[in-house]
Amino acid sequence: MKKYNSILKYIFIVIASLFITGCVHDDKYDEPNLENYQCRTADYYTKPENNFVKWTLADLKAKAENATFGDNAYIEGYVSSTDETGNIYKTIYIQDTPENPTQGLTVSVDMVSTYTKFPQGSKVYIEVKGLAITTYGGVKQLGMITPAGTRILEKEVPNHIFRDCNIRANIVPKVMTSAQMVTANDQYIGCLIKMNNAEFDSRVLCSNYAPNGVTVDRAIRDNSTTTTRIVRNSGYASFANQILPSGNGEFVGIYSKYNTTYQMYINKVTDLKMTNFPRLDGITSNPCEFSANGLTAKTVAEIKQMYTGGNWTQITGDFYVKAQVVANDETGNLYKYLYIEDATGGLRVNINKLNLYLDNRFRLGKDVYIKLKNLYVRDVSGEIQLGALFNNNTQFGQIEEVDVYKYFFDTNTPSRTVVPTERTISQLTNADVGRWIKLKDLQFIDGDLGKTYSDGTATTNRTLEDCSGNKITLRTSGLADFGTSTTPMKPASTEIEGGKGDVYAVLSAFNGTYQLWITRLANVDLDDPRCDGSVYTPLPTIYSDEFAAGGFTSDWTVANVLGAQVWTTSNQGNGSNYYAVMNGFSGGNNVNEDWLISKAVSLVGKTKAVVNFTTDVRYAGNALQVYATENYTGNPATTTWVQLPATLDTNNAAFGDWVSSGNVDLAAFLGKNVRIAFKYTSTTAAAATWEIDDFKIKAQ
Repeated sequence: MKKYNSILKYIFIVIASLFITGCVHDDKYDEPNLENYQCRTADYYTKPENNFVKWTLADLKAKAENATFGDNAYIEGYVSSTDETGNIYKTIYIQDTPENPTQGLTVSVDMVSTYTKFPQGSKVYIEVKGLAITTYGGVKQLGMITPAGTRILEKEVPNHIFRDCNIRANIVPKVMTSAQMVTANDQYIGCLIKMNNAEFDSRVLCSNYAPNGVTVDRAIRDNSTTTTRIVRNSGYASFANQILPSGNGEFVGIYSKYNTTYQMYINKVTDLKMTNFPRLDGITSNPCEFSANGLTAKTVAEIKQMYTGGNWTQITGDFYVKAQVVANDETGNLYKYLYIEDATGGLRVNINKLNLYLDNRFRLGKDVYIKLKNLYVRDVSGEIQLGALFNNNTQFGQIEEVDVYKYFFDTNTPSRTVVPTERTISQLTNADVGRWIKLKDLQFIDGDLGKTYSDGTATTNRTLEDCSGNKITLRTSGLADFGTSTTPMKPASTEIEGGKGDVYAVLSAFNGTYQLWITRLANVDLDDPRCDGSVYTPLPTIYSDEFAAGGFTSDWTVANVLGAQVWTTSNQGNGSNYYAVMNGFSGGNNVNEDWLISKAVSLVGKTKAVVNFTTDVRYAGNALQVYATENYTGNPATTTWVQLPATLDTNNAAFGDWVSSGNVDLAAFLGKNVRIAFKYTSTTAAAATWEIDDFKIKAQ
């Protein structure tokens, strides 16, 4: 029995050891076993019977682009990159020599873990027949023209790329300064380079290399110029969650660019030696390490009490607070601020930085240390807030991005669940302002039913009430997005829920009125019957067209009154999703009048009906006009039209900011057949581009 227990103990130790070592993440990887993987030697390509022609990397990049090579040619180079950390994806970078290279090359492959076949330093031969040179983002790359893109298919890689059986070199990075990263040195794109005296910009100090799953740019500079360059980091890299080095020193990475922006990719963070102080910007020691020595802890309630009146109060004591992030800007409903909370209360913190939620310090549920000295508190319309001064210290507002590292410190603890404070509307007091709260058994008032969360891109008020008739305002920014990057969900196109239930939100105050701000749609959970027992049913869609397939069906009439341009559909910038578009510009601004008219939709027997759609406008020009008629004559000029008060996009400086029309009432057409028309006009002075999508008529 004693021997049996010893064996069990030994097995347990071995398993535990494997578990522990399996949880360690660093840049040390076992060398791949290449013994049985294809390789060749240089003499294979010099044998006359193989009939190969050697091209240099410069020769290759000088060839005509977007044309498949028929030449029995090859190139050779040394692998400068490694994708073992996951920061480089489906790309192999090579350079012509291991040291002091004169040319680099980007090789695009539809293959991951290339380091297992072509580790850094490998000499490789690439047979180019069947491949092609293309340009992406201003960088020439070797790939394969296929229906799926221009990468060398994984199954084709063994037919084109061969490792030298004997040669594995040490890649010595080429020293380059930031000032040398210019067009004249584009031949080095793909080479491993080293920047001396490099340091990450103070705006990104104390943040991680990249947020989980998100690729980001981190600014870096040296002493050769004040111009910063970019280090591009993948959120899927094994080192993504590590903190950027805060000192000065050697940066090593792959040299590249995107259009006119020069950027670098890290192979392994162990290549970076950036621990020297002082930095070029004068920072004398590591600013990311928090110490409470010499500081006095304060609570959120005590911070609020520091405001003594007037425009603002400066915090002059050596104080700090530890608090939990209970609401951030992940959906864009909060903009350049977040809320923190401890046991004594909640507080709005203003920071002049976008996408705060991507910073580890400001993730939802994280505890953060904030050094308070030299920050300011102010009563803003009834809400005490923490921030800084700007505009030559004449206005209170946000802490500047360049100063974030001075005040905010990661506690290096996991995020905790944000626990709401439960209240009823009648129980709310000023002590609750800034808290994440839960209000039970609320519903939207009758007058808001059928409305969307916002009117266009404006910040909009909707009213919630409890079953006793107590009311509170819900504010929603029309610029928020409660969906994802691939499936957006704008407040202006999202109808509010009509039932009763719980609402989770931050409580704010404005001139004596309490307001709620949600951070995601799931914060409003209204699935139960309303207070009077009724069940609200949203208006069902009786006709819709998203133009998704391209072209207009017979449901639509395109009426061209003036000009050569007409309504059409496009998917430009929108993948496979088409939309209707009209543009009167062609070689210049043109006079146009063009109508897009829907089929007749019956509202017979209906007691309520609305039309809803989204628009996007670019460039100056006349506003789109929206009309309805019950009796289309076949000629827009002889038809009696009723103009509809739809909300339209007004930002003509950019594409992509689609705006919902809201639910436009069609009460005047109940019991009739209705057609909706979009009238486009342009002049020789201005011709805007108007786009329409997500067309719906809803009725019951």
